[in-house]
Amino acid sequence: MTQKYDVIVIGGGVIGSAIARELSRYKLKTAVLEKELDVCTETSGRNSAVLHAGFNNKPGSLMAKFCVEGNAGFEKAARELDVPFKRTGKVVVGFDTEDLAGLKALKDQGDRNGCPGLELIDRTRLDELAPHIAGEFAMFSPMTGILNSFIYTIALAENAHRNGVNYFFDHKVTGIDHTNNSYTVRTPHGLFRTRWVINCAGLYSDIIAGMLGNTDYTIYPCRGEYFILDRKLEPFLPMPAYPVPNARAGGLGIHLTPTVDGTILIGPSAEYIEQKDDYSSTCPVMDLLIEDGARIFPYAKASSIIRSYTGIRPKLVSKNKGGYADFVIEERDTFPQAINLIGIESPGLTGSLPIARYVVEMIGRKEDLKVNPDFDPYRQGILCFKEQTRDMQRSLVHSNPDYGEIICRCETVTRAEILAAIHNPLGAATLSGIKIRSRAMMGRCQGGYCQTRIAELLMQEKNLEPQEVLYLRKDSRMFTGRVRDL
Repeated sequence: MTQKYDVIVIGGGVIGSAIARELSRYKLKTAVLEKELDVCTETSGRNSAVLHAGFNNKPGSLMAKFCVEGNAGFEKAARELDVPFKRTGKVVVGFDTEDLAGLKALKDQGDRNGCPGLELIDRTRLDELAPHIAGEFAMFSPMTGILNSFIYTIALAENAHRNGVNYFFDHKVTGIDHTNNSYTVRTPHGLFRTRWVINCAGLYSDIIAGMLGNTDYTIYPCRGEYFILDRKLEPFLPMPAYPVPNARAGGLGIHLTPTVDGTILIGPSAEYIEQKDDYSSTCPVMDLLIEDGARIFPYAKASSIIRSYTGIRPKLVSKNKGGYADFVIEERDTFPQAINLIGIESPGLTGSLPIARYVVEMIGRKEDLKVNPDFDPYRQGILCFKEQTRDMQRSLVHSNPDYGEIICRCETVTRAEILAAIHNPLGAATLSGIKIRSRAMMGRCQGGYCQTRIAELLMQEKNLEPQEVLYLRKDSRMFTGRVRDL
């Protein structure tokens, strides 16, 4: 059976979900096809979660335009979607005359891009802003912020879904046929016919573009490794601290970033790799993270590490060329009504909503879009028990005893929050899906205490056998066989 839609969005990351949300403002039947079991499984959930100001991007580029626009409008989006967000500011620190020249060039570029409030500061001013960050001088960016990139992507998807968009997980696109002004998108679970195809496949956007007749682009996966440091260091890092970037390296350098939840990230590295799904953490790079991180933030020590993780950038430039290519967002006459978004790396997270509006404008040039009068821009997230006042906590426990049972001790996550994550609007049903929605298993013990309890709740609520419990992907079974008979 073939399902029919007006628009098919391929990819459920932050770009695909932002586009889905913007499309839901109009009377369009829209679906998102995602090859994984949840949103933000790859690049959108494996980054520094920084709201960039826009000074790192070439003037006149789409990167610069969408970054500055996305930064300026993010408070509104965060309020509507109930996304944790702090406008912390950021310092890019330098140590010598070469660094100072780099900072002056960076500020000049940011000024040309329209980034507000950039200033070069001395050590005295740096001591006022972030006294525990090393450096002789710095550029201060007051508009930079931090957010929860998991929750942001989830919120976009949930809001799109509430407004009528259908999400299909485990639907890898295997082929696309174009006939009679429509497309037939093939997946292992069935066919989808549509008038519009929007390619937001991230690391695999070049492959999807090839199915649409566009073979001009190649994605070069570039891996970045991170460490997560314990929240006990939170008071010492009030804002992100970056080195002066190396323009050729294709990244912003190994930096320190506080998270909205109180931990600290060191990373990422930048290493071109062959496979688009190689999320390995490697010993030489992990040693480098501590060494380079401590140069800026002396409190970065191995004893404070609670976890490592890896992200992969979908770069459009090879290792030999280096640097950045601009975002590609285009439709071609040979395959009309197919829009390819290719090479959407940083600052794609920051620019996601402006990018989405740009794509909708492209569609609007070809057809009359009818406004959806029932569109609701608001989404309510899972209530965080530990952030409530004592009086509110008592009231919550009185009204729902599940708030009185702490499942994750490190992050003070209650049974009620775990159940809300399990019964999420998108229907995602993995341990990772619960983790990124509730913060359970993200604390110091990394699930050592609570993971089995959460797995048990998941089995009960979803009627699963132990062998059906998955961590993240289809091949990530938590249990195989039985240790004992009950």
